[in-house]
Amino acid sequence: MLTELIVLRGGRVLDPSQGLDEMADVVIEAGRIKELGRDAGASYQAGDAVHIVNASGHWVCPGFVDLHVHLREPGQEYKEDIGSGLDAAAAGGFTAVCPMPNTKPTNDTRAITEMMISRAQEHGGARLMPFGAVTRGQRGAELTEMADLREAGAIGVSDDGVCVMNAAVMRHAMEYARTFDLLVSQHCEDHDLTKGAQMHEGAHSTQLGLRGWPRAAEDIIVARDLILAETTGARYHVAHISSFGAVRLIREAKSRGLRVSAEVTPHHLLFTDEALLSYDTYCKVNPPLREAEDLEALRAAIADGTIDCIATDHAPHSEIEKDCEFEAASVGINGLETAIGSMFQLVRDGVLKPMRFVEALSTAPARLIPDFEGGSLKVGRRADITILDPEARWILDKEALRSKSHNTPLLGRELMGRPVMTMVGGTVVYELKT
Repeated sequence: MLTELIVLRGGRVLDPSQGLDEMADVVIEAGRIKELGRDAGASYQAGDAVHIVNASGHWVCPGFVDLHVHLREPGQEYKEDIGSGLDAAAAGGFTAVCPMPNTKPTNDTRAITEMMISRAQEHGGARLMPFGAVTRGQRGAELTEMADLREAGAIGVSDDGVCVMNAAVMRHAMEYARTFDLLVSQHCEDHDLTKGAQMHEGAHSTQLGLRGWPRAAEDIIVARDLILAETTGARYHVAHISSFGAVRLIREAKSRGLRVSAEVTPHHLLFTDEALLSYDTYCKVNPPLREAEDLEALRAAIADGTIDCIATDHAPHSEIEKDCEFEAASVGINGLETAIGSMFQLVRDGVLKPMRFVEALSTAPARLIPDFEGGSLKVGRRADITILDPEARWILDKEALRSKSHNTPLLGRELMGRPVMTMVGGTVVYELKT
């Protein structure tokens, strides 16, 4: 959009960073928020230098931030690449995404981090802020050069998909990361307890004859890492938390002031292991979908802030990796373009209040990223903005997805709530065509 000034008029502005929930205008100039208030845009008229956006009936929010995605580049561009992933992010209402390092080759060096950021800048759209690996090749032994990763633009470190099993290595990683204020995100899984596991360990895994993954595999690592986080003073983050036991551990750690945080995925808030009774490979994820008591604990924890944020764990796969027998299927769900439409169910059901919904997708993840300006609509801030239609009803059609992949159990379902515009630095990077 080439106009000098943009006015978002008459929307419901929800900004958790200011405790603001009111009908207001947002005036944007030179990529930043110039004015914000009930009549802030009243004096402006549409013309060559002014563009008016009618936001009536819509929510105007700080740009949504996804702390956990897989964009597959470099190495598996047939599933997704940086360009298609950023397009999917913008269509999903996300102004910034944080790709995990389990690419091929692993993002464990300055060169790969710089390449990813450069590709994203060339493409434009949503911002890309990658995680670098904790250990070289995600092998759990030799630490990466975190200073180089940080200078190259990494916002944290993780061996996502592979747990750092060695406690000494994890301790040293936390000490090193703390020096550069890097977030340490852990995939919490004791691999010795999950060998050959296909789904959550419980009545349904027994019924299906599939090897189960016990909750203890997650809880043990969370408990160990919280002790190490307390010892080192590092910023520690639990990726895609899934068990009620892990929630209990995080809640207790936060009550003692530890620098810990956690994220939960939409699919862990919506589905249980019952979804696998038909051997639906689109519901095969890591960590696995668990039971109703876990789902309820996760919902309560995201509502009260014990779990800080919602992250999609966007994991695109090709058809050949999902349309196969269950034990051979890859794990993961495509989630960037469905997060808002699926999570609005929790708002409609009263599980999440509107302000907390917006906070969990914007302000809360933004707080966890070092030196990040997003997550706020304060005057003077960069204009990263997500505009939603909370009443929109739409059917998820795989042909309409901007992602290269469509591995989601939500295909063909009616969703409610949809992004209608996504702005990054005052530039419209997505607009819903009606």
